[in-house]
Amino acid sequence: MELVDSPVLDQALWDRCVTGDRDAFSEIFRRHRDLVYNYCFRRTASWDAAEDLTSTVFLEVWRTRKALILEGGSAAPWLIGTASNLVRSRLRSAARRSETERRGAPDERLDDLADGIADRVDAERRMAAVLEAVRDLSQAEQEVVAACVFAEMDYASAAAALGVAVGTVRSRLSRARAHLLGSSRIGKIEEV
Repeated sequence: MELVDSPVLDQALWDRCVTGDRDAFSEIFRRHRDLVYNYCFRRTASWDAAEDLTSTVFLEVWRTRKALILEGGSAAPWLIGTASNLVRSRLRSAARRSETERRGAPDERLDDLADGIADRVDAERRMAAVLEAVRDLSQAEQEVVAACVFAEMDYASAAAALGVAVGTVRSRLSRARAHLLGSSRIGKIEEV
């Protein structure tokens, strides 16, 4: 995925954000919201969760802006790193909630019959099938797949976002590809 900006421009905007410049932060948001949103959707297979997580990522960025130093002058690696942490937390919460529901807790959600619900459900079903196959990977491999495939980051940006070496990203992604190609779940994904 091609970034909308050059790293230099992100850095200049970020320097203004640190001083509290809301217009600069709005520009950072505009440049990177789709990247973060798509990453969150691809990790959760839920449009609603992706919307919530995207908002939370940018809220967290604004809250901690004075302590943040951009890697390579781009905000994208830090945003994806923050999104990755928030997604992990949300998935753990969802697993606990699912376990509670499995034990007989009532489901309090109400279905919203909005326009386009069929498309959203279909996209979520397809993404859930992909995530089912990805969940067979180790946690480290899942994070690299999420950064390199879902967020379409290059190796260096993924390494910065995950706090590992570029070589580690390459080897984990290679192992993940091998595992996915040998997975019996791949056929299920292709059916979707």
